[in-house]
Amino acid sequence: MGPENHTFSSDFILLGLFSSSQKGLIFFSFIVIIFIMTVTENSVMILLIHKESRLHTPMYFLLSHLSFMDILHVSNIVPKMIINFLSGNRTISFAGCGFQIFLSLTLLGGECLLLAAMSYDRYVAICHPLRYPILMNDYVSILMAGGSWLIGTVNSIVHTAYTLHFPFCGSRAVDHFFCEFPAMLVLSCVDTTHYERGVYVSGIIFLLVPFSLIFASYVQILLTVLQMKSSEAWKKSFSTCFFHMIVIIMYYGPFIFTYMKPKKYHIPGQDKFLAIFYTILTPSFNPIIYSIRNKDVLEAMKNMIKSNFLHKNSRENA
Repeated sequence: MGPENHTFSSDFILLGLFSSSQKGLIFFSFIVIIFIMTVTENSVMILLIHKESRLHTPMYFLLSHLSFMDILHVSNIVPKMIINFLSGNRTISFAGCGFQIFLSLTLLGGECLLLAAMSYDRYVAICHPLRYPILMNDYVSILMAGGSWLIGTVNSIVHTAYTLHFPFCGSRAVDHFFCEFPAMLVLSCVDTTHYERGVYVSGIIFLLVPFSLIFASYVQILLTVLQMKSSEAWKKSFSTCFFHMIVIIMYYGPFIFTYMKPKKYHIPGQDKFLAIFYTILTPSFNPIIYSIRNKDVLEAMKNMIKSNFLHKNSRENA
């Protein structure tokens, strides 16, 4: 049987993050809690944005797509980790591995572009408020969100096809907690240097360019705010930009470091640690940083709780 046929007929083994020790069980419990929090927080955000009319703005429209991407991202990775840990069976089928790579790359690429679009929205709102209805109307926001999904999907199809095309003739043990294509390339028994150059180009397009645009947007926002006379507005904007940039660096930093270095420099333990940031931690932080600290979102949440409470009371009194 040739390498190609062998590739398509065998499962992979995910070595994962956890051991069977007590320390591994504690770490496993922490990941499960983060997963539940992430799905709950982002689901609540989508529901709030959908139901509350005051949140029907371009900024929250883009945020709803970010929340949906985050739900899909953790759901693509964590449930399989949980099943493998509880069952003791760490295998994943070739098709399952391919699906993880495809969905992960779609969401990672799409989220990079979406975060850049969100920073542009904030830049226009603060630096050019009078032109905001023209520069960030419903059509533009739909185009941005749709473009993020489409470009992310096309990029993912290309990389998934290339990654799975390489023969895996030796060990099929993936030293990672999900099928991430840098970890898959290490298993390939052919030279992938030419493909890695393509990955580097994609990294520039999806990582360095969006990160540079986001950084430039927030610098311009801070410069604009510094010119305002209101110290309250200055403090609020500085606090918002500071927390936004912390999450951006947590997401882009490990992502850039993992995807833009040659295969020979990859260290499995280091890659797994860095992947936790952009696959599990930042999806749980995004709703808190981008929305829950916002007074409009808090007001919408109060209104929804009050409305549900009154509706429940009216049903009980009927």
